[in-house]
Amino acid sequence: MDGGTSTLRSRVTAWFGVDSDWERVPADPDRTQRTDTAVALALMLSGLLGIELIRSLDGLGDPPGPAFLPHLAVVAGTLPLVWRRRYPLVVAAVCSLHFLVVGLTLTAVAMTISMQVVYFLALFTGVAWARDRRAMLVVVSGVVVAMTVWLVWQFAVGSGLEGLLTDNGKPLPRQGLFSPLVAYVIYSAVLNSVYFGGAIVGGQFAWRSALQRDRVAEQARTITVQADELQRRAVVEERLRIARELHDVVAHHVSVIGIQAAAARRVLRRDPEAAEGALRSVETSSRDAVSQMRGLLGTLRSGDDETAASARAPEPRLADVPSLAGQSAAAGLDVECRVVEDSPGAIATVPDPVGLSLYRTVQEALSNVRRHSTASAATVFVRIDRRPEPGFAHGYVEVEVLDAGSPRSGTSGTGLGLLGVRERLSTHGGVSEIGPRVTGGYRVRVRMPLPGEPS
Repeated sequence: MDGGTSTLRSRVTAWFGVDSDWERVPADPDRTQRTDTAVALALMLSGLLGIELIRSLDGLGDPPGPAFLPHLAVVAGTLPLVWRRRYPLVVAAVCSLHFLVVGLTLTAVAMTISMQVVYFLALFTGVAWARDRRAMLVVVSGVVVAMTVWLVWQFAVGSGLEGLLTDNGKPLPRQGLFSPLVAYVIYSAVLNSVYFGGAIVGGQFAWRSALQRDRVAEQARTITVQADELQRRAVVEERLRIARELHDVVAHHVSVIGIQAAAARRVLRRDPEAAEGALRSVETSSRDAVSQMRGLLGTLRSGDDETAASARAPEPRLADVPSLAGQSAAAGLDVECRVVEDSPGAIATVPDPVGLSLYRTVQEALSNVRRHSTASAATVFVRIDRRPEPGFAHGYVEVEVLDAGSPRSGTSGTGLGLLGVRERLSTHGGVSEIGPRVTGGYRVRVRMPLPGEPS
């Protein structure tokens, strides 16, 4: 028996959130205060109007005290609702006490529709908005006990059941399953149980709903923060990697500029044509370097790589894409590479930074095919076309990777690889088409503009 009682008590306290440290507070306190004030004033005016209607029907009888006492009781009962969500338990206790006092002295006032709404709303708000759930349980228990005692008092001596259940001095005849006395007691008990129980249960459901909404909102905020942090890290890492690659490219151009400038200085008087060729190389290299620095360094965060001084192999170029396809074939993926040039040797004229970005794009796409697709083969297209097009004043170079497979279950990636592809695109001013194909399979197509020929 003790174990069952303890279990029931634990369930009740858990349902009421007694051990919860969450506090329900209004999202907009000023707006909430204005709303509560308006509700209190509306109930006060309707209550005062109800008193006058009852008085006009001679329903008040001969109340004790001055004539304005019923009006004062309405004002005293509705005014606390102004602070019902700021001090929910205090308002619930004050309104319940008001009900007891007015119910014993001015029964007609306490039973008006407006005052019944006031008492219900006060108890409902006390349960729904109490910050201290243990104190709420104590206050609500006290209210229920007080209302039960009041109801029993009413049955015993409050209104005289014998006089209530008579018709012109004659006892009411028994016409149903119950006697008039038993029926009245049961009806009153059920009505009050539904009234007070509805306020308590409804208030608790409102509190739990608010708790659930807050938890869902907190989870959403956490997920958003984590996603933003992951994306930020991915962008920073990719930018640092691009910065390291750009460092090598710029270093190459600066070295070429130094060598060609020295050569031009040596042959300037002996061989003007050779000096002109060297200076043209200096011009081309400087333009490429400045273009890359303007396009990248303005968007990259500074970062140090202590391992950058270590020996590095030459960065791959666009012309190395066919060998990359061969490496993928050796790894188990049948890859066919097709190079479409508008003129022989055009692939070799693609600037190294652009070629490197396209090479990395193909590398990432083929890796995704191997990891995430059921395809056993893929096709790589490399296209170079220097004819002007809208958005590509000097032509374009593009790579396209196609496969006919379907996504492999349980192998979804993080999307960071494609994020790196788009980061490179924004650097070079390119466009992309990445996603499933209508005919099946997957397409990764990236197009970047070609720079103009040096004059």
